[in-house]
Amino acid sequence: MDEIIIPILAIGILFLGLPWLVFHYVTKWKQAATITGEDEKLLDELHYTARRLEERLMTIERIIAADNPDFRPSQPQSPSPYDISRRN
Repeated sequence: MDEIIIPILAIGILFLGLPWLVFHYVTKWKQAATITGEDEKLLDELHYTARRLEERLMTIERIIAADNPDFRPSQPQSPSPYDISRRN
């Protein structure tokens, strides 16, 4: 009787348990890979904040450059390639 149980158990694990385990973790991975609405909202807020900070920095650099002719900004004052609001 023990001679039959071990091969049946091994076949069951091989053909049922292993695929179930693989599909279970593939499903979990796909669910974790999607961005939630809350995450998207946070990214939008961070992008907006970064754009405002960049505009403030550019304003400060213009003021300093007007007061001090020897001042050279760290970057050229051109629109960021990532700034969507200035694109056509």
